[in-house]
Amino acid sequence: QLQFVESGGASVQSGASLRLSCVASGSAVNDLYIGWFRQVPGKEREGISCIDKGNRDTIYADSVKGRFTMSRDNARNTVYLNMDSLEPEDTAVYFCALDRHYCLTIQTMVGKNWGPGTQVPVTS
Repeated sequence: QLQFVESGGASVQSGASLRLSCVASGSAVNDLYIGWFRQVPGKEREGISCIDKGNRDTIYADSVKGRFTMSRDNARNTVYLNMDSLEPEDTAVYFCALDRHYCLTIQTMVGKNWGPGTQVPVTS
């Protein structure tokens, strides 16, 4: 059964960088359309990045474009989210999951096979 486990979350100050990891088991990451999502308490979970299974094309939400970079390491069966210039508005729990809609657009991202998430508090 496909499962994801996220790690790398930490409490940081504004302007800092972090790298989140998402390890997959039960399937090869290069066979999957995988997204990063985040959720703030009281708000809906939102898709922020997605990577195509074949050509590694990535898409990003406007709120993170130019600051966050998603990548994939097939040998480690892991996807990453490099986050630079973090802002307090990035404070959230970050999740990885399959995207049901094949990373077509950020707006149509819908996740399944959720990991437990990793917390990223950013203080000013």
